[in-house]
Amino acid sequence: MGEFKNRNVIVTGASRGIGLAIAKKLAAEGANIAVLAKTDLPHPKLSGTIHTAVEEIKSLGVKSIAVKTDVRFEDQIEKAVQKAIKELGSIDILINNASAIGLFNSETLPMKQFDLMHSINVRGTYLCSKICLQYLKTSSNAHILNLSPPINLKPKWFKNFTAYTIAKYGMSMCVIGMSEEYKKYNVAVNALWPKTTIDTAAIRNLGGIVRPDQCRNADIMADAAYYVLKRDSKKYSGNFYIDEQVLAEEGIKDLDKYSIKPGSKLFTDLYLD
Repeated sequence: MGEFKNRNVIVTGASRGIGLAIAKKLAAEGANIAVLAKTDLPHPKLSGTIHTAVEEIKSLGVKSIAVKTDVRFEDQIEKAVQKAIKELGSIDILINNASAIGLFNSETLPMKQFDLMHSINVRGTYLCSKICLQYLKTSSNAHILNLSPPINLKPKWFKNFTAYTIAKYGMSMCVIGMSEEYKKYNVAVNALWPKTTIDTAAIRNLGGIVRPDQCRNADIMADAAYYVLKRDSKKYSGNFYIDEQVLAEEGIKDLDKYSIKPGSKLFTDLYLD
């Protein structure tokens, strides 16, 4: 089996979308996967559960466990990590993918939504990283990968959705701080962000702001994550990777296969000029 044989990975928010795509890519290369997400029963508006995700991953010939987890709560993360250790034996990689989005301005955003985004995006990422660290320290090539953007302080990225921007940049600031803090343990901390919008349930639920034909599928993020996580954790940390750039560095320049509608004009993702 491939590059990640016998490597053990925790992926948050992995019941669907980018998280599931990354989990399946790594599983196809031999990794065992702990799927952490809230959806354990079918949802009327969202496809997939932690259980269907695990079924898909197991079909690739690896171990996988489903752990219902709300990353807003420390005790749930603690229990999920302990289950991963018990079932898989170790943790080599943490993917902080779980995230909430609300593209509202400060006049219209309910504070409940503000709290949700900050509790999941920032606090959840911080907590998962903190709790997994003691196990990542023992890995020969440990990685934390946050699905968050490079920090762009131009006002245009704040004026229409200040709260969401702060929440995503909070995840990115975890990369800046933790990459330096964890360097002594040879634990890499990096970020990955798409050049163009990815067709996910979250995007489809934004009310048509972006059409599916303007998007790429999640496989491009999965492939980029694969190449980032192969890299030496001692040498590659504190980086804000863009999917296209990662693939270009690996000699992959034909990206049409990732487009929902090949040849269509793609929508550049947030925070990228």
